[in-house]
Amino acid sequence: MFENLMSQMQEQAEEIKKKLEETIVEAEVENGLIKLKANGNKRILSIELSYEILNDKEAIEDLLIVGINKVLEKAEKIAETETGSMAKGMFPDLGNLFGK
Repeated sequence: MFENLMSQMQEQAEEIKKKLEETIVEAEVENGLIKLKANGNKRILSIELSYEILNDKEAIEDLLIVGINKVLEKAEKIAETETGSMAKGMFPDLGNLFGK
């Protein structure tokens, strides 16, 4: 029984990983001066810079940090939601374990 449960958990984890790979999140910084895309596995897929900012190295560096953190935070929230859904699906009565 335990082996079956572990196998099932591993399969669901792989499904979630695949789903997160296909889930795209986007973030913009400073009204679109920098646009970023990442997937739910927290991999940066693209970064677009507006021509307006290309001559300001310091601004690019600062805004990239803000934008990357922003898009990765969105990806993390998606991953947490998917992982939580998996756990809920596998252990729907876990809340009742402690008298709830």
